[in-house]
Amino acid sequence: SFCLYDQSGEGKHVIDSFRPDITSNSFQRPQFDMNSASGISKFILLSTLEQENNGYVRDDTIFIKTMVDMGDMNKTLLPYVFSLNPGLPIYVQQMMIKQEAERRVQRQQPQPSGA
Repeated sequence: SFCLYDQSGEGKHVIDSFRPDITSNSFQRPQFDMNSASGISKFILLSTLEQENNGYVRDDTIFIKTMVDMGDMNKTLLPYVFSLNPGLPIYVQQMMIKQEAERRVQRQQPQPSGA
């Protein structure tokens, strides 16, 4: 998963992910100078990054967070996951993600009506 952070404060992060086909030669040991390309072909347009005051580039700097091997994580959790402080230890982030997933499950369960 990849997240390009919107630095304007509007929270318009660009988030996309893919699962590799491990049988593809893109994910095998190279047999030539380079493997076939694979992944996210249109993450963000270069013209968007080149626009003045685009929100993604500040002081010639962009922030991209990558996450690998998310297992069976629900994609709807990704915005929450990317909102976590990357300075937190991984085990703390994992605990927070688990708690958020549990909260969402509880919210989806029907509430008993009072008598």
